Amino acid sequence: MNYSRPWMFCGLGLMAAGAILLWQQDHQPSAQADPPKLSAADPCRWKDLFDGKTLNGWKPTQFGGEGKVDVKDGRIVMEMGSMMTGITWAGEILHNNYELQLEGMRLDGSDFFCSTTFPVGKDPCTLVVGGWGGSVVGLSNVDHEDASENVTTKSMSFKNKQWYRVRLRVTGAAIEAWIDDQKMVDQPRKEHTFGIRMECELSRPLGISTWGASGAVRNIRIRALKPAEVRAVEEQEKRAADGSGAGKE
Repeated sequence: MNYSRPWMFCGLGLMAAGAILLWQQDHQPSAQADPPKLSAADPCRWKDLFDGKTLNGWKPTQFGGEGKVDVKDGRIVMEMGSMMTGITWAGEILHNNYELQLEGMRLDGSDFFCSTTFPVGKDPCTLVVGGWGGSVVGLSNVDHEDASENVTTKSMSFKNKQWYRVRLRVTGAAIEAWIDDQKMVDQPRKEHTFGIRMECELSRPLGISTWGASGAVRNIRIRALKPAEVRAVEEQEKRAADGSGAGKE
C-alpha cells in the first residue's frame, strides 16, 4: 500500500500524540483521599495517620537528593538518599497536650532512621532516633543546642531490621519520649526554648526522616491527652522542680 508523505507524517504525529497522552495518564499521580481528620467528638481517641496501604495524608519531603518513598507490606519505606529522606504530614495536627506513637526500623545504613519533627506549641522540635553515627537519642534543639550536646542527649544501641516503638508526649509542662519501654526524654518546657536544625525545616509541622540510612515506619497514630493526664504531668514536673522527684517516671 502506498501512502502520500503528508498523510504519513500526519498519521505518525497522531500516533506520537496518543503515545504521549497514554504515558501521561499512566504516570499521573493518583488522586489521594483527604487526610484523616481528628475527631472533634472524641479527640482523645487514637487516630491512625497511616492506613497501611497508601501515603494518604503524607508527602515525600523534597530535601534534595532524597531516596524513594513507597508503601510496602504495610509500612512506609524511606530509601537511603544522598542525605535525608522523609515524609511530611499534610493534614490536621495537634500542637499541645497530645501523644504520638509510631514504630520504626532501620533497614540499612548506620544513622537515624525515624527521627520525628513535631509541634511544641507554636515551635517545632525533633526527636532524633539513632543519630550521630547510629546511637544518639535526644531533642534537637533545646536552647539552641542539638541532640548531640544538650541536656536530653542519651545513647542507645539500635539493630538493623528490628522494630522499635517510639512514643512522644507533649504538654504545656514537658516533652517526654520513650523508645520501647525505656523513657529517653523528660524535658521541662518552662524557661527553655525549642527549635529544629535547618535540615528539618521541610519536615514541619510533623515529619519523619532518615539520614544515611534506609528506614521504615508503621502504626503511626495520634491522640489528644485527657485533662487528667495533662494534670498528672504538670504535677510530676512541679515535684521535680521542687526537688522531690516523687512520681517521676
